Amino acid sequence: MDSKSDHNPYTYQRLKHQYPDYFEAMDALGAAVRHAGPLDEKIIQLIQLGAAAAIRSEGAVHSHTRRALAAGATMEQIHHALISLTSTIGFPTVIAAMSWADDVIGKGGNAVPES
Repeated sequence: MDSKSDHNPYTYQRLKHQYPDYFEAMDALGAAVRHAGPLDEKIIQLIQLGAAAAIRSEGAVHSHTRRALAAGATMEQIHHALISLTSTIGFPTVIAAMSWADDVIGKGGNAVPES
């Protein structure tokens, strides 16, 4: 679980406080996965964005959009990653994921600041 993937920051922070060992282990797993092979951070975030879209997780799509942007992905790359899923997850799911990604990207391709 990544530290920004939740849809409700209050819930995430409460659970992180309640179960610190669990969240520390999840953070360590995420770091281990990122360092396990030759893929760079941008590609990893685009893959995780696709997975988030496939499971219809709005919070995870928000998180991985932010992380992909931070890793250097462009709005066009994020949109292409999502539309490339159409034959796998279906048009309605892709459009929903695009709208969630655009919540973060904002109008004109500018990322919305994290709160």
